[in-house]
Amino acid sequence: MDAAPGDETAAVVERYARFARDEAPGRSALYSEWATGVAGDDVIAGLLARIPATRRQPPLVFAVTRMLGAPEAAYPAWAAWVRGHADELVAEASTRRLQTNEPQRCAALLPALAGIDGPVALLEIGASAGLCLYPDRYSYRYRWSDGGAALDPQDGPSRVVLDCDAQGDPPLRLPHVVWRAGIDLHPLDAADPGDRRFLTSLVWPGETGRADRIRAALDVVADDPPLLVAGDATDPAVLRALAARAPRGATLVVTTPGVLPHIAREGRARLVATIRELDAVWITIDPPGLHEWRHPHAGTDAWGGFVLARDGEALAAVDPLGGFVQWRASDDGSVDAAG
Repeated sequence: MDAAPGDETAAVVERYARFARDEAPGRSALYSEWATGVAGDDVIAGLLARIPATRRQPPLVFAVTRMLGAPEAAYPAWAAWVRGHADELVAEASTRRLQTNEPQRCAALLPALAGIDGPVALLEIGASAGLCLYPDRYSYRYRWSDGGAALDPQDGPSRVVLDCDAQGDPPLRLPHVVWRAGIDLHPLDAADPGDRRFLTSLVWPGETGRADRIRAALDVVADDPPLLVAGDATDPAVLRALAARAPRGATLVVTTPGVLPHIAREGRARLVATIRELDAVWITIDPPGLHEWRHPHAGTDAWGGFVLARDGEALAAVDPLGGFVQWRASDDGSVDAAG
């Protein structure tokens, strides 16, 4: 097939140049090199322009190439692979979407879950393969400057161990989860070899230990699969129908860890309104500016991270992927702006 028109190629060049300049440095030297190469190579940019615009983000395209067998090598070798597998790459990337499923996020979610009594029915929006639906099956190692805390499931240390830097005094207790469910436009199967390979390919080269952690979490999920529904959670009927399946006697907890910024404004407003109408606790991790938080400082740059919130109340500044928790809430329900 012919390369895409010039304006689409130019859009790819601009997007990959921005990625190389602003996003990849400090995280993946290889992705930075590949993106720089694409930005200066009209042939490769033209091939990538054949992928729909919504599916040609650099992390997604690079992940698909690696999943399909592209070498993790210098740009000339990678570009040669792309030229030789263009049709296969375009077809596969056109069906995929960024579905990063990071179990480490549970280290950030846990302090908000710890404040909920009784058995929990956990429902995640944008669940991917459901790796964040198992906070009770993972081990945690929280580190303070003057010590640490370890939590393990009742049956002993998990094959998934989540390390997290902590400040303040977050409540730490494993929840009693009795039901797990999720909604995703295209749920992934933790037991499917292709889906497993895709999820591990979404890990950027250079992120040490992350792929191994995801593989271990996939094993946990495959041993006891959750209820995953394919659908659009911004449709109130979809969310209400799944929420209605939660067992009686359990507290329904709806989580949106990092998914809301990827939903268009109108759909996001509809989804949040539906969540608030449910008889449920809502736990979310979002950028500080996304909502009007019930905290005077949570929407400012000084917040120091993403916002972990429960029912709209900002509790902590957290790394969006769960690397740190800076607890800001106090026992009386107030929140310390300084952390």
